[in-house]
Amino acid sequence: MEKGERMAKLFHVSDVHFGKEDKAAIAWFAERVEMEKPDAVIMTGDLTMRARTREFEAGGAWLKSLAAPVTVEIGNHDIPYYWDPIRRFIAPYTRYAAIERMIERPLELPGVTVVPLKTIARAQWRMNWSKGYVGRASLARALQLIADAPKGNLIFVAAHHPLIEAGTKGTAKTWRGEEALSELAAAGAHAVLSGHVHDPFDVPVHRSGRMIRMIGAGTLSVRTRNSPPGFNELRVHGDQFETLSRTQSDEPKHSISETVETSY
Repeated sequence: MEKGERMAKLFHVSDVHFGKEDKAAIAWFAERVEMEKPDAVIMTGDLTMRARTREFEAGGAWLKSLAAPVTVEIGNHDIPYYWDPIRRFIAPYTRYAAIERMIERPLELPGVTVVPLKTIARAQWRMNWSKGYVGRASLARALQLIADAPKGNLIFVAAHHPLIEAGTKGTAKTWRGEEALSELAAAGAHAVLSGHVHDPFDVPVHRSGRMIRMIGAGTLSVRTRNSPPGFNELRVHGDQFETLSRTQSDEPKHSISETVETSY
């Protein structure tokens, strides 16, 4: 397929928080996937509320029911908290069996590559471990996947935390996020998709002499902030893509971005 001919539709969903999920919203999302047939679903973390086995089982069953390829990032709510320190430090991922094959799964679609970037850590040198952290090994893996992507592909990096602040009520305060954003831009990434703050956004920023977009999805949980439950739809048209904010209302899909030329 020639670069100018590519077309794709991606659904970007985040912060479902099984245990505090909005049941009507998650049923609506599954219905949209079934009816609209996106090329892939990108889930940017916080599938669960307390990283409990039953939450992973429910979330995993929901993701597996979706009629599309799925990749899942790990959110800060997806590993045990302070009250379960042994599991957090020794075996934080033992409850992931329901979604193991989806976790940090790179996706290759016609003209589009989705690259995972882990932004959580078992411990940090600060009190609030819910905030973002980009490890050197995680960034190196993402940069290598970008280098290995087919030449001319659009590159979407999937992470849980926004790498820098996007003007939302919630914050990420991601350590080494600015450095990571610059290196991803220099490597050729076109956008970083994230969640965590529970409100949608699409913010273009310039780093390393290039423009890279920070795109955030809202939530499908009852833990809303400034926006109702929803998800993002990314539409790729040749060398351009745009972000649409989707909610359960009868209003038309709302664009939260300009359709931006990516062949710079």
